[in-house]
Amino acid sequence: MADILTRAGSFIAIIFIGYFLRRKGFFEASDFDVLSKIVVRITLPAAIIYNFSGMELDLSMLFVAVLGFSGGLLYMILGFLSGLRSEKNIRAFQILNLSGYNIGNFALPFTQSFLGPAGIITTSLFDTGNAFICMGSSFAIASSVKGGKTRHLALRIFKTLFSSIPFDTYLVMIALCLLHLTLPQPVLTLAGIISNSNSFLAMLMIGVGFHLSGDRTQLPVIVRVLV
Repeated sequence: MADILTRAGSFIAIIFIGYFLRRKGFFEASDFDVLSKIVVRITLPAAIIYNFSGMELDLSMLFVAVLGFSGGLLYMILGFLSGLRSEKNIRAFQILNLSGYNIGNFALPFTQSFLGPAGIITTSLFDTGNAFICMGSSFAIASSVKGGKTRHLALRIFKTLFSSIPFDTYLVMIALCLLHLTLPQPVLTLAGIISNSNSFLAMLMIGVGFHLSGDRTQLPVIVRVLV
């Protein structure tokens, strides 16, 4: 238990370090975009590749992806229903912020540290289903509710999904596991080295990007979404 608490405390400390360094001017606000690109396009895909490699994946485990999709869909519906008597922009806000789980940037570093490859695979399968909601569907539907463009909705969702490097990596690695194929060892060695930095960079990125904005009139909506 002491080891778990120490690891969790270390992750939180890294977030505070990132926030403190930005406040002191070591990081600029624009540095968040750079860190985000490194994590999402390099270290996170590397962690997925390394932890999926050589693992046996049963078809029944794909049900975990269904759970990820169903959870996001359920909360998207709840966001719509709870905002029926509200203005369109508030209803859209609730749909966008209730649905989906921040797994890639936040949960996976914890899973990678505490649960190892088996935990990474289970979490990644859940995130594969979750990606259908949070990487395009919720935004497209929220925009439609608010009064935005509704033409070619399915095409825009499809394009957003498959332009996501982590999502594409999930699909490729799941397919390789089901086919009992593995990547060449040099590729896995490189992915392993890069993936070791994923947890640190993800937590640092959150700290650098942390910023509170808005006013008190928005507080009731925020509290309702959080509850």
